[in-house]
Amino acid sequence: MKYKDYYAILEVERNASEADIKKAYRRLARKYHPDVSKEKNAEERFKEVGEAYETLKDAEKRSAYDQLGRFRPGEDFRPPPDWGTRFGGGSAGGFDNFVDLGELFANLSQGGFGRSFRPGRPGGGTSGGFAKPGEDYEVNAHISLEEAARGTELALDVSVPERDASGRLRRVQKTLRVRVPRGASDGQRLRVPGKGGPGVSGGPPGDLYLDITLKPHPLYRVSDHDLYLELPVAPWEAVRGAEVEVPTLDGKVRVSVKPGSRAGQKLRLSGKGLPRPHGGGAKAGDLYCVLQIVTPTVLSDREKTLYEELAKISRFDPRGHFG
Repeated sequence: MKYKDYYAILEVERNASEADIKKAYRRLARKYHPDVSKEKNAEERFKEVGEAYETLKDAEKRSAYDQLGRFRPGEDFRPPPDWGTRFGGGSAGGFDNFVDLGELFANLSQGGFGRSFRPGRPGGGTSGGFAKPGEDYEVNAHISLEEAARGTELALDVSVPERDASGRLRRVQKTLRVRVPRGASDGQRLRVPGKGGPGVSGGPPGDLYLDITLKPHPLYRVSDHDLYLELPVAPWEAVRGAEVEVPTLDGKVRVSVKPGSRAGQKLRLSGKGLPRPHGGGAKAGDLYCVLQIVTPTVLSDREKTLYEELAKISRFDPRGHFG
């Protein structure tokens, strides 16, 4: 089989911590996700990143991978003679059944990596076997701000191990439908019980973990459950004060701009940010409108005359603090 440098794929050092590996995976999964990426070969890179992460995120799988040895990416290799017996993968001859490194580690995950065995339940699985929980899946879920605010249902493609008619284990794409509750926030990790791989010998199914990523929004900047909106106002609205219309996730509302307002000032709309998850007991986040004073770019002759008159009579010096 051909060697894949999972550390290089995730762009981390071989001594990277678990947190560094997870951070790298999330960054690259976001970069190459086929739904949002404009990179060349995004889908292929996305699958490579997922395969690398599935191995390196698990301490036992990572140890097994490290003990394969180091080779050039794409170089043909065979695991050490005793590698299979040490890591539950069978004898060295059994490796001839595998043509892909990812397939090999998918097979090993079925053999017990990262799992503790429990006695089989009466009547469940094969006689004298052990009940083993199914494999956990982890997926990067990209959702819009509106979907996070109201909740949504997603159809997610997950790469899962599955045996073909000849008994060989390969990774195949499987579509899972899951519900994301309202109030999900950027960077949140949601657990969906029972949506992972099937258990073995009567064991329970694994879980599905969703790493939530909010797609960029044309109007709002997100900070936890608070939202920030740049609110353009005309010079005369800032000077004289005005009632202006502001878009929120719940529809448009009117807010007061006080006379003498300055650029950069924030108007706080309590509870108009992202809702928090049900049962949290806390109110929704806030919406902050950041004032931006915008000057007109096209003026009529009359408007130009009025500005010239204002310049002549005004005593205001915007640079007076320069001394």
